[in-house]
Amino acid sequence: MEYGKILPGVFQARPNRFIAHVEVEGRVEVCHVKNTGRCRELLLPGVRVWLEESANLARKTKYDLIAVEKERPSGPLLINMDSQAPNRVFGEWAAAGGLGFIPTLLRPETAYGTSRFDYYWELLEDKGTRRGFWEVKGVTLEEDGTARFPDAPTLRGVKHLEELVLAHEAGYEAGVCFIVQMAGMDHVEPNDATHPEFGETLRRAARAGVEVLALECGVEPGRLTIKKQLPVRLGKG
Repeated sequence: MEYGKILPGVFQARPNRFIAHVEVEGRVEVCHVKNTGRCRELLLPGVRVWLEESANLARKTKYDLIAVEKERPSGPLLINMDSQAPNRVFGEWAAAGGLGFIPTLLRPETAYGTSRFDYYWELLEDKGTRRGFWEVKGVTLEEDGTARFPDAPTLRGVKHLEELVLAHEAGYEAGVCFIVQMAGMDHVEPNDATHPEFGETLRRAARAGVEVLALECGVEPGRLTIKKQLPVRLGKG
């Protein structure tokens, strides 16, 4: 997926989860943050960020904050932090055959039970129709080359996993895909230190037959592209 007009800035402050103050071309702009998560380890005063300029003149904010350069001893790591990007890039990848087939139907935002999964898919075959659901999770937390999810407790994420198990038991194929919004990671693992319930639920879901997939992206300021599959280490035995 690609963005429109991109320009760099310097992060100053985040008064609330929806906006940030960013220095752009010598002035401070109020920017929309395309991620309502905490992102405390990323949005530090003085870090370099990347903005997309909106063509909508009626908007209250002219820019969207979409990426940040995380400073590390080994050098800066560019992280796409747009929470809408993982669904878009997964949809493009799946529609192009990334799952090993081109779906007959690929429909976003589909309700099942009390949840709404990111994608429902069908594949018409000679022996019948395969059906399934995918839930997509964007990963922006990096620690020493390991990508972890979540970066904050997510009861919604736990509920999604539980509903995927129920869908699988009802005869659907079911999977959760972690889209790693940065390059160079060794593997993905649940962040048990931050939310142990999510980790335990993910392990139970995997044992119940829910597929657990992780995909690493190549990240440029104005582009996000799925590059390869990463190992998932579920941990806890």
